[in-house]
Amino acid sequence: MRQAEFDGKGSCIRWTETPGEEPARVYVHGLGAVSSVYHTHIAARPELAGRRSLFVDLPGHGISDRPQDFGYRLEDHADALAAALDAAELSGAELIAHSMGGSVAIVLAHRRPDLVSRLVLTEPNLDASPPPAAGSAWITAYDEEEFVGGAHARVLEAVGPLWASTMRLADPRALYRSAVWLRRGSEPIMRDILEGLSIDRVLLQGELTGELPGAQALEAAGVRVVTVPGAGHNVMFDDPDTFAAAVAGRD
Repeated sequence: MRQAEFDGKGSCIRWTETPGEEPARVYVHGLGAVSSVYHTHIAARPELAGRRSLFVDLPGHGISDRPQDFGYRLEDHADALAAALDAAELSGAELIAHSMGGSVAIVLAHRRPDLVSRLVLTEPNLDASPPPAAGSAWITAYDEEEFVGGAHARVLEAVGPLWASTMRLADPRALYRSAVWLRRGSEPIMRDILEGLSIDRVLLQGELTGELPGAQALEAAGVRVVTVPGAGHNVMFDDPDTFAAAVAGRD
């Protein structure tokens, strides 16, 4: 396990990693998740072996610290992730990022382009105010104190055992603020940043989630949009073969 201070007050973002060749692959989880749980089975596949791989937990999640006075905006998460990559002495890394982690990765590529050479995104949040079915809506249906004071437990019961198994490891206040800012989006908004980047960009969309809004505009901007048959939001679990192929650049 490694760590880097991210808020000027001693709080640390942490990650585990496996050695290998550069450029490194950096795996970033979604809201209420943990990077190692969602991605180590992918990084261990033979077609992806031999590359340095980092599994980073964002502030408030997993093994990272959870300061109560931290903002948890997408920009805050991106800056914390940048602190981790700087401490790991990385540049030009490939970011493999899921859901909220994809949004954070997009913002990082905008704020610190030296750190990112490629994005492999799985159903990232691209716009402000996602539809009511989005997982963040279950959290932001409450106000912050109501969520921290008891609604957190109700949400854990409602989301199902898979998501609850990692969500219960996230600090409730950090989880709530992350969800709020995810729904508000970044400035500029994530979709505009993604379309404006010049690096290699792949976006995986599960067929069961539905059609990706604005897919044609994304493709026109050079983003390779891959719809994965029979997969839902967690493509890395539903179709690890297609997911690994995208990470390897064989999509």
